Amino acid sequence: MMSGYRRVGNVDEAYSLFQTMSEKNVVSWTAMIGGFTWNGLCAEALSLFLEMRLSNAIPNSETFISLAYACAGLGFPTLGKQLHAYIIVNGWKLDDYDGRLQRSPIRMYSAFGLMDSARSLLESDMNNCDEQSFNSMINGYIQAGELEKAEDLFHRLPIKNTNASTCMIAGYLSAGKVLKACNLFDNMVDKDSLAWTSMIYGYVENELIAEAIDLFVEMMADGVMPINSTFSVLFGAIGSIAYLEQGCQLHAMQLKTIYDYDFILDNSLISMYAKCGEIEDAYKIFSSMYYRDKISWNTMIMGFGDHGRASEALKEYKIMHEYGINPDGVTFLGVLTACANAGLVDKGLELFRAMFNIHGLQPGPEHCISMINLLGRAGKVKDAEEFVLGFPIEPNYAIWGALLAVCGLGKTDVDVVARHAAKRLLELDPLNIPGHVALCNVYAAKDCHIEGTSLRKEMRLKGMRKRPGCSWILVKVSL
Repeated sequence: MMSGYRRVGNVDEAYSLFQTMSEKNVVSWTAMIGGFTWNGLCAEALSLFLEMRLSNAIPNSETFISLAYACAGLGFPTLGKQLHAYIIVNGWKLDDYDGRLQRSPIRMYSAFGLMDSARSLLESDMNNCDEQSFNSMINGYIQAGELEKAEDLFHRLPIKNTNASTCMIAGYLSAGKVLKACNLFDNMVDKDSLAWTSMIYGYVENELIAEAIDLFVEMMADGVMPINSTFSVLFGAIGSIAYLEQGCQLHAMQLKTIYDYDFILDNSLISMYAKCGEIEDAYKIFSSMYYRDKISWNTMIMGFGDHGRASEALKEYKIMHEYGINPDGVTFLGVLTACANAGLVDKGLELFRAMFNIHGLQPGPEHCISMINLLGRAGKVKDAEEFVLGFPIEPNYAIWGALLAVCGLGKTDVDVVARHAAKRLLELDPLNIPGHVALCNVYAAKDCHIEGTSLRKEMRLKGMRKRPGCSWILVKVSL
């Protein structure tokens, strides 16, 4: 009964039954430890093992297999090494009748990124290693950024299984090797939903949005059902190009395909509708959510802020506090953006001070840029410069560029601030074209034609040209 409960994810019911047992043997303890582990409750699994040892019950190989997964899930390499040493010292390898105990540390070390240890175990008994061991190693190398070693191990596989191929596709796409990923994907015999989704995600990651949508259409034509993450990736992609019609079609398809509630999917939908300009639709989804995490709140606050609806953004920020959810840097970026767009200077300064005085968060360059925009749009360019000079971290070229950009919005002390900001910006990035153009615009606005002409001549001598703007136009695209 305990095993049955854990398989359907009802861990609380399994643990209640476990506690009522008058007599517990190694099978009982191991079943419950495994139940915690396979349902992601790794800390509870390790705590229960300590109780097991205090009860004088002797663990078996199945117990240690579950514990290896628990250590990997928690990301505690020191504890994992202790577990491995315990297995060796106490001779538990002798009880490893099917080799599963020998293989579990390989997966554990791969999850830790300790690839030398994992490789040593793999090569010490290559005949005993199964596909999952190789898959774990390949994924571990990719996560560690060692694509060549992952590729070498992949080529040593006698049969290229779907999981290993999917890992390699993800690795190639993360490294920008799109052609290699496409070739491997095209040669796969059995492509499951995860393989298709990895390929779609890789296209999006490499800014190949049209190719990602085409691949999704091909996936549907092949009769492969999309999973939640497939839609999440595509919602994010469509939001990035603000193509509302395509997003609505995809949303309708998702409603017909995905029946289980998924708040991560809802988060993606909120972001998509907000970026496509439909803030009301975004808020409807947000309001109807059964569960909201910090990402849900941040996405909605940022959406309101970008649409200039500062009062709604600040209202959600307040409600977020009332629900006991602590804000993070993204939250404050959202409310500061809202204040900047609405010209709420005093409120923005109050929130910025609360960020580190009350919540103990260290502001980053993006928060500094938001404050520059806040002060600059209010015409307080000199105050913006003083803010930059008093900022706790060394200003980078993006901060000086933001300060230079708002100089065109001020009326007093603009020339001095613009010259100072331009000097610091060009010291950090001498060929920064937007910085040169912004300074030219400031000179033109203040009728400093000689300086403007001299700066444009300098740009021509350096071979610097302003890039023309461009827009996407999608024609006859439908799912």
